[in-house]
Amino acid sequence: MKTRFTKKSDIDRKWYVVDARDAVLGKLAVKVAVHLRGKNKPVFTPNADTGDFIIVINADKIKLTGNKVNDKVYYHHSGYIGGIKAQTAKELLEKKPEKIIEKAVWGMLPKNRLGRMMIKKLKVYRGAEHPHQAQTPEILQ
Repeated sequence: MKTRFTKKSDIDRKWYVVDARDAVLGKLAVKVAVHLRGKNKPVFTPNADTGDFIIVINADKIKLTGNKVNDKVYYHHSGYIGGIKAQTAKELLEKKPEKIIEKAVWGMLPKNRLGRMMIKKLKVYRGAEHPHQAQTPEILQ
């Protein structure tokens, strides 16, 4: 039996909507990363982008378990000496709740060209509205 590799023409991409209201960040990120990567499909190929488009709404209503809201710190660096910046999860939830979900999902994707292509298929919105009605997205449970 030969191993089948998926070609671009064989990939059927769908659009899904995920509601982040009262969802736990890690569990939501796992579900989104699996669908972005395409691991839920029988045609999954590790070296090809077989995943679907994911729209996450209500990002500002996401939940973090335990004391992570106060203890979890997100760092980034400006590139200059002494340019490290830090924000707690609480500060980031107030200013940019979309970033928390994007960072959690990005941590679960491959760190190469393929992963950078996959993360572009993730659309995260603060409220319940999104501009992708024309793609007729399905609700992902």
